[in-house]
Amino acid sequence: MSFQQQSLWSATAPELPSFANRPLPERADVVIIGGGYTGLSAALRLAKLGANVTVLEKETIGWGASSRNGGMVLTGHKHGIGEMTRVFGMERARDLWNASLAAIETVATIVQEEKIDCDFARRGHLDAAYKPAHMKDLEETHELLERDFDYTTQIIPKEKLRAELDTNFYHGGMVDERSAGLHPAKYVRGLALAAQRAGADLHDATSATQIEKSANGFVVKTARGNIFAQDVIAATNGYTDRATPQFQKRIIPIGSYIIATEPLGNELASQLIPNNRMIFDTKNFLYYFRRSPDDRIVFGGRAAFFPESRDTVRESADILRKGMLEIFPQVENYPTAYAWGGTLGFTFDIYPHAGQMDGVYYAMGYAGHGVALATYLGQQLGNRIAGKEWHNPFEGMNFPTMPLYSGNPWFLPFAALYYRFLDWVQ
Repeated sequence: MSFQQQSLWSATAPELPSFANRPLPERADVVIIGGGYTGLSAALRLAKLGANVTVLEKETIGWGASSRNGGMVLTGHKHGIGEMTRVFGMERARDLWNASLAAIETVATIVQEEKIDCDFARRGHLDAAYKPAHMKDLEETHELLERDFDYTTQIIPKEKLRAELDTNFYHGGMVDERSAGLHPAKYVRGLALAAQRAGADLHDATSATQIEKSANGFVVKTARGNIFAQDVIAATNGYTDRATPQFQKRIIPIGSYIIATEPLGNELASQLIPNNRMIFDTKNFLYYFRRSPDDRIVFGGRAAFFPESRDTVRESADILRKGMLEIFPQVENYPTAYAWGGTLGFTFDIYPHAGQMDGVYYAMGYAGHGVALATYLGQQLGNRIAGKEWHNPFEGMNFPTMPLYSGNPWFLPFAALYYRFLDWVQ
């Protein structure tokens, strides 16, 4: 199978100007480590509030999963609303749920105010039932949201599923109209340019190697020089490294892989996904897919848990294509045009975490819900540092780790086997 090992999104977005080899400042009010959604959103907010803010990105701005994800701006979190209610109680679960809704509105507001051309559109999402038994879980979620959260979703029984999805693979689903889709590489580019316009100082190819506390804040060390800062934000998510060991031992880098077909044409694309929803299913080893703005099928999943490499992208592309053809045999004659991977940040409890540790602010661990949540929490960290009103529903949550874990996820093959087993038996 011949395809480009490149993200469809990067291939179809205007290039960002280079921010490499620019002189580093000696001082900044805030240094942000990581140039993805979290870091750029925080930089935009802080710069607009008058702070002197510097962003350090190890690769290029937006290089990581921020430009390589599925472009889904989703309600909720990785854990379902029923699980959150059982773990945290109704009041805290409402706070977490409402924050996810506020996160989507934050993205919409930034796109509008900064005039970011990124194909943002509210299409809603469909949670597709992989097994008949999964429909019961979706129905319970639907009832809980309506009864206790005053939130409307729609249950789609199998016999009516073709109005949403032209396949026999699934057994029904639940539609949430609030979710949206966008072009992730165009969005992260727009965030970067907006932050720069606001006055943020952006730097490519500049990795933070160490953070030391000083009398009046921090010294952020890089190979190109040191920066004195009052505050530091760690916004590295799945790419967290030894510069922040307190976070590295709490983040599990997990690979997620995506393929994109050649364009199908509007007629076939509209037949397969009539309402242009963002779609994911109820498996642990889930699939997620959608139509691209140019009517390709963009199809992703946890085909391999390890972070991306050329070999894992090639192997995952084969696995994903087989999965896509199980769902949509209609696209068999449309070759895979692009295949790529990205590294997501998961935590041991599979909840996002944000707050302050050892004096360093942080937000990470979005587990696939990062487009909206990273944008939202970046803004909230900016507000907090600037002394403005802020809201962080994850404040005070225990941020767990595992004994002897330092960032090398040696256990991922065993986790993959376990989740595949669950998908077989549940």
